[in-house]
Amino acid sequence: MSTLTASDLRSPRSLVVLAVFLAVVIGVGALIGTTTAPGEWYASLNKPPFNPPNWLFGPVWSILYVLIAIAGWRTFLADRAGAGMKLWYGQMILNWAWSPVWFSLHLLWPAFAVILVIFVLIVAFIIERWNRDRLSASLFIPYAAWVGFASVLNFSVALLN
Repeated sequence: MSTLTASDLRSPRSLVVLAVFLAVVIGVGALIGTTTAPGEWYASLNKPPFNPPNWLFGPVWSILYVLIAIAGWRTFLADRAGAGMKLWYGQMILNWAWSPVWFSLHLLWPAFAVILVIFVLIVAFIIERWNRDRLSASLFIPYAAWVGFASVLNFSVALLN
């Protein structure tokens, strides 16, 4: 494990890596979001009273994807083969898998299982990074809060349908 310095983070190579992380995380997230957008099936589902309006999801995920990318970038620079990166990759792959499972395949309970694992990986990432890179860990706290809420929402919609 290496310690990140301000000069490490501002080097040209580091900034290119940041641009790649941002492009991939936001780009893949946007692609999946647009290709699995809620449609008639989702509109027809019974939803709990705390279900947010559909317009809220895009802005929230856009902000979260920026935070996720920055945390991934910092973790990659510190130790690209370490436990933190493995947790980051795991949560990212499952994050991208959740929408197709839910919106395309309409598998409510398997999607709930996926989101629970995402939540566990997010919390594990926060714990793993906390003493190594507090900023990266902190960037995942809003993500953990949103995925925790989304897990309750996923569970509630699955129960109601």
